[in-house]
Amino acid sequence: MSGTGRTKSEPRAWQRMLSGRRLDLLNPSPLDVELSDIAHGLARVARWNGQTAGDHAFSVAQHSLIVEAIFHEQNRCGPDECMMALLHDAPEYVIGDMISPFKAVVGGGYKTVEKRLEAAVHLRFGLPAETPRALKDKIKKADRIAAFFEATELAGFSRTEAAKFFGEPRGITVGMLPVAPLPALQAQRLFIERFEALEAQRPSAARERQA
Repeated sequence: MSGTGRTKSEPRAWQRMLSGRRLDLLNPSPLDVELSDIAHGLARVARWNGQTAGDHAFSVAQHSLIVEAIFHEQNRCGPDECMMALLHDAPEYVIGDMISPFKAVVGGGYKTVEKRLEAAVHLRFGLPAETPRALKDKIKKADRIAAFFEATELAGFSRTEAAKFFGEPRGITVGMLPVAPLPALQAQRLFIERFEALEAQRPSAARERQA
């Protein structure tokens, strides 16, 4: 105790978002998750630790759009599945984008926080708290294809080196993907627009399943 008789305050475990929400990082509530915060944050988080070519950072928001586009191209999927692909990196609006080599160094402790954030995001938008394994594998495949083209087009990898880490894409070419880094505001806007387009499809998709 201090001389004033007050106990030392506990470390702050929440973040105030621009929406005004106060998100508990250890026990996040779906009620404190807002699309505007996710899009704003992801559009300002740089992939590859910022080590990419171009006048702008290549953002997680833009990466998410590319992954969802690849996933949609490769799979017969409804809006819920596409939305989970779009939101596959949503926790990074809070925890940032940790490159794979650094994840290997720090171990898996961050995974607990990541999974809780993912669950809160999914529940906020009426999705399963946890992505089903088969769907997660399909999204991961699209993620690796996106990573291959990001690596070769933006991050200085040779095709041979990128293929070693991410595999050689089949059926998808770089010309099909918007890999040129976008300004943050544009990436943010496109992320919201794609989310809203998928959201608009969900009621009709639900009615078709019930018919």
